[in-house]
Amino acid sequence: MTTLMIGMEDLVLILESTSKGWKDHESLKGTNPQTVAFDPLNRDRAYCGTFGNGLWKTDDGGQTWSNIGKDIITSPNIMSVAVSPLNSGNKFNKVYAGTDPTALYISNDGGDSWERMEALNKLPSSKSWSFPPKPWFPDANNPDYVFAAIEAGALVQSHDGGKTWIDRVEQGPYDTHTLVTHPKAPKRLYSSAGDGYFESFDYGESWRRPVEGLMYQYIFGLAVDYDDPQIVIVSASMGPSKAYSAENAKSFIYRRDDDGKKWKAISNGLPETNGTTISVLVSNPKIGGEFYAVNNRGVFCSADSGISWKELEIQWPEKYLSQTPWALALQST
Repeated sequence: MTTLMIGMEDLVLILESTSKGWKDHESLKGTNPQTVAFDPLNRDRAYCGTFGNGLWKTDDGGQTWSNIGKDIITSPNIMSVAVSPLNSGNKFNKVYAGTDPTALYISNDGGDSWERMEALNKLPSSKSWSFPPKPWFPDANNPDYVFAAIEAGALVQSHDGGKTWIDRVEQGPYDTHTLVTHPKAPKRLYSSAGDGYFESFDYGESWRRPVEGLMYQYIFGLAVDYDDPQIVIVSASMGPSKAYSAENAKSFIYRRDDDGKKWKAISNGLPETNGTTISVLVSNPKIGGEFYAVNNRGVFCSADSGISWKELEIQWPEKYLSQTPWALALQST
């Protein structure tokens, strides 16, 4: 079974695959969701960060939610939440939550208790950070490696679970929206950023920018094929003014094949570019070649590594057409 959680502008949309198709329901209405994440150890456990309404968790697949962390996490603006994909030996995997103003918190017990990682805010580059933090990305290969993307500021990393931090390198991405690591490609980082697409093969000590074929350099969504770390999908636009407002939006999805050389625009089964907000992307961590994309037009799935797409047969109310989805999480069992 596959479960998708989508952070719309004013609610979380939950989709579950069944033998008769997809069933859907809405939850956390009016909370302004920004980020969602599943715990890979616990099928029905998920977290949702909201702007203005704090951090939430569910243990029944989104039917009910509880507000958590209020005693320690002082800001109600939870811009990011991420769960380590690696088993730490506990009942729950490590959870990271990032807030606006910029602060990072970690929980080792499924959100029951939290600790602030104070060292992040002491980095030299912190004086130039312009916008709130975006997601905190635990590494797919090392449980102590964590990457923090400060939008319009820096991509920084920790090698001890957030206790100490290594500042950005000069040639690295400045405005990362999404960072991905891959279990079959140790040390490799993929960054989709407002300043382009970046890759590193040495945990961010050096970076390169393979952008041949990418006509537009404002990159937002990013997903990598579970079976092949060379196959990458990104969503792009001309800039933020053309990315997030359905009225003005013009967005694209590009695919890079396993030769790792040139990007190609993908359109088969996807909505027209005009009026389509920039897509949030995710790959299925258990099924090679399977990708999902969500934008204001609907939810789309590819079963052939992003070459062709098909819209999910679900209800898509008219109110969604004017909304920008901010988050997409997938749980597959």
